[in-house]
Amino acid sequence: MTNTASKAHILIIEDDPILNNQIAAQLTKNGYSIEQCFCGEKGLTTAVSKFFDLILLDVLLPVRDGFSVLNNLRKTRDTPVMMLTACGAEEDRITGFSKGADDYLPKPFSFTELGLRIDAILRRTRWVNDTPTDTHEMSRGLLKLNKNTQSVSYNKKPIAMTPIQFKLLWLLVSHQHEVLSKPYLYQLVLEREFSAYDRSLDMHLSRVRRKLVDAGMEKDKLKTVHGLGYTFA
Repeated sequence: MTNTASKAHILIIEDDPILNNQIAAQLTKNGYSIEQCFCGEKGLTTAVSKFFDLILLDVLLPVRDGFSVLNNLRKTRDTPVMMLTACGAEEDRITGFSKGADDYLPKPFSFTELGLRIDAILRRTRWVNDTPTDTHEMSRGLLKLNKNTQSVSYNKKPIAMTPIQFKLLWLLVSHQHEVLSKPYLYQLVLEREFSAYDRSLDMHLSRVRRKLVDAGMEKDKLKTVHGLGYTFA
């Protein structure tokens, strides 16, 4: 369970009671605080009357469909929303995104994928709150980073980094000892959706690691956690 999970409050709006309860049980097990609704009207009322870090919103809901819920929600709230639907058509995804959805997950889906997508959204939307807003410098032993100048040094030796490499290293160092998932890093560092066939993030990580090691840092400080992501130890 991550610190993000332990603090996150999630609303599930899904009319299938079996699926709703399965999602709730899994997310509760993972450390999230959960509320459940089973129709669109009640879901909208709940969504606008309380604070949530994320809303999982089904499209085909009784009384008021998911698109209507989202459209009305966006008039007053910017709460992150992930659409869940058995309708995987491109036009439905476009409709969801055009009305302000943050992500779109077609059914059936695995709880592993759901968890990764939730992790990515929460880390992206809560990143400013998780890191002190006045922090522009960080030191971890001999490693020093300056966000204003995007400069890095190890043992007072400057290390040249591209903007993407600096952003990747800053995130990993600011969340030291925490594994950051690839979907999260893709969205925040590369500003695009994660793809299992895209090796660009691995390439950037490899180059950052090589530069740090060349400057004298231990090889195992920047680790790849296979199947999960990366961490700065």
